[in-house]
Amino acid sequence: MNIMKGKIMSKSIDDVIQEKMKNPEFKKAFEKDMAQFSSSVALLKAREDAGLTQRELAEKAGVPQSTVARIERGYSTSTKTLSKLASAMNKTMRIVIA
Repeated sequence: MNIMKGKIMSKSIDDVIQEKMKNPEFKKAFEKDMAQFSSSVALLKAREDAGLTQRELAEKAGVPQSTVARIERGYSTSTKTLSKLASAMNKTMRIVIA
């Protein structure tokens, strides 16, 4: 929030991001992080929709529970691991390059 001449002015997060995206270094890092974040959120949502705990999903996929936890926290992983997790939930994995 900015206070100017007794008035409170605020920017939305979208406004701040749009402004920062003018910086090529910020834009590159932001897009990389958003791609990773999207994968994490997609896995978490799919797991919860399937009614599985991290441990149950891990056992079905043949990976350690810590792997599921790390991915859901935003750490990167291989497409092979994501594919195993998707298959364990009877889902398919799609990669979109836009």
